Amino acid sequence: MVLPSDVSAPRTLDRREGPYGEVVLRERGGPDGRPVHEIIANGCFLMDTSDGRSERLLVDAAARALADRPDPPSAPVPDPPALLIGGLGVGISLAHAAADPGWGRIAVVEREQAVIDWHRTGPLRAISADALADPRTVILPTDLVAYVHNTSETYDALCLDIDNGPGWTVTEDNESLYSPAGLAACARRLRPGGVLAVWSARPSADFEESLRNAGFNGVRTEEIHVARGVPDAVHLAVRPA
Repeated sequence: MVLPSDVSAPRTLDRREGPYGEVVLRERGGPDGRPVHEIIANGCFLMDTSDGRSERLLVDAAARALADRPDPPSAPVPDPPALLIGGLGVGISLAHAAADPGWGRIAVVEREQAVIDWHRTGPLRAISADALADPRTVILPTDLVAYVHNTSETYDALCLDIDNGPGWTVTEDNESLYSPAGLAACARRLRPGGVLAVWSARPSADFEESLRNAGFNGVRTEEIHVARGVPDAVHLAVRPA
């Protein structure tokens, strides 16, 4: 979710009114001449395809945190770890995860049907087509907040990228995901020793403290510097084994 560095002449490709408001897909010219696609929700920039480093970091940081877990010597060899991605967005996190044979099941929760359509039949298919065709991938067309509270499925890693971070939510409903009850629900979706990774448009010491108060261990933040403004951040936390 790097803020756009080139905002020249965007044009609207699609505009939808959904149950959570308006979502817009725009296209603009990139510095290398290739088109850059942007997603705007309720007038707020969410993400674009200009960079993708922070979306890839979100997945890689979770994978590294899993690999670094201390396992008891008698523990059986685990199945390939199951991954939940919260938010399909422009598809970079999904494409990056699906390119890694080390992941097992890859579930993506996306509540906006427009975004799913843009990937299945629209311009974003260029990014996600291979990942969507991967037999490990499943798209869950539902709200992430409701899903983590109501499903019985568990995962080894949760990678959440649904807003501009815990301190900058696009819709009020998403604020509850970062509340004590929301973080407790995320913990229940994780298997023992599982990793929660949360993307944010800026590092947040307050959110780190919220993760510790919710009972997570190994709380830390990885940053990636962007062309303008404060660094993007991925907050990491581990459910106790």
